[in-house]
This record gives sequence, C-alpha cells and structure tokens, in this order.
Amino acid sequence: MGAPKARAGETTRELIVETALRLFRERGFEATTMRAIAAEAGVSVGNAYYYFSSKEQLVQAYYDRAQAEHEDACREVLATQRTLAARLGGVLRAWVRVSEPYHPFAVKFFKHAAEPSNPLSPFSRESAPAREAAIALYREVVEGASDRIDAELRAELPELLWLLSMGIVLFWVHDTSPGCERTYRLIDQSVPLIDRLVGLSHLPGLRGVTRDFIGVIRELRG
Repeated sequence: MGAPKARAGETTRELIVETALRLFRERGFEATTMRAIAAEAGVSVGNAYYYFSSKEQLVQAYYDRAQAEHEDACREVLATQRTLAARLGGVLRAWVRVSEPYHPFAVKFFKHAAEPSNPLSPFSRESAPAREAAIALYREVVEGASDRIDAELRAELPELLWLLSMGIVLFWVHDTSPGCERTYRLIDQSVPLIDRLVGLSHLPGLRGVTRDFIGVIRELRG
C-alpha cells in the first residue's frame, strides 16, 4: 500500500505545481492565492498546504524541476563534447530550450526574483539547493573539459559560469524575439569570448591578471 500511496501523493504534488505555474502565468504571482490554486487543482486548501506551506515553496519546486530538466537535457552534450566551448555552449543552449514553456511565467515573475531580500531570488538562502545543483552542473562542464586552464581559475570557474548563466537568464526574460533567437545568438557570441579568456589564463604573462581577477571575485563574494 505504501508505494501506491506515495505515487498518488507525488501525482497530487505535481498537479498542484502545474496548476500554480499556470495561474502565475495567467494572473501573476501576487494575484494568485493558495485557495485559488487548490480550487483549480481540485484539492482542498488543507491538502494544498500539506504539500506546500506557501506560494514561495511552489516557486522553489519550480526551480528544482527546471534544474532537473536542464540536467537531463545536458547529458548528451556532456557525454560527447570535450572542449570547454562546446560543453558550455551546449549547456547554455539546453537551458533556453527546456525553459521555453516557462517563458511567460518568468516574465511576470521576474520582479519578485530580482529583489535581493526576496526568498525567491536565485541568490537567497531558500534557493540554495537549486543554486548549488546548477553550480555543480557547471563544475561538470569544467572538469570534463580537455582545455588547459589555470588551476586556480579552474576551481573558481563553475561559480563564474553560473553567474554568466544568470546574466543570460536576465536577457532571456526580456527577449521577445521569435523562439528567443536573440538569446541563442547571445550565447553563440559570448561562449567563444569566454573560451578565449579562459584559454589565456595559463599563459605566464597573464597569470598575474588572472590572480587579480580571482581576488576581486572572492572579495565580491565576501
């Protein structure tokens, strides 16, 4: 009885998440209540709160789902590509591809995620699991690359690449081009530049600059 009950619970949980995301897209985050989500999902308010104590937890569930979908979409490129440029470009493009269904939601929701003190910010304590999983994915990008990279920069690079991805997310939120083609173009133009900068990091004449850059990043991180 335990397994069917667990599957039923997971189905209910996913139904609530799907319903919430749809209502967030249609009505906006602020105008959507837990009561409305429960009614649309066909469950009791108490049942909705059993799975999610707040709307913010529903968004965190979206973060976790989106991250899992992104990881799945990256398996082939990480298994077959060896250069940093190919691995990074493939991972960034995969993110845009799997995120396409959520674009209307992101446009309406972004003002909440952009607030530094909001728990829905990708930099918040509450978002740490999804953030750490994303950085781990970029660590896989770096560790599997055959390129010669300065050792100290290699250690810092996964988080730097995640920060780069956050900039691309911001651009994507505001991208109204068909199929988000401008975001894909930004990726295709940015990745070779990042690749060249990383490739120069091990050269003797630039190691001092690399160390200074890493020092600035550590200072900003606090």
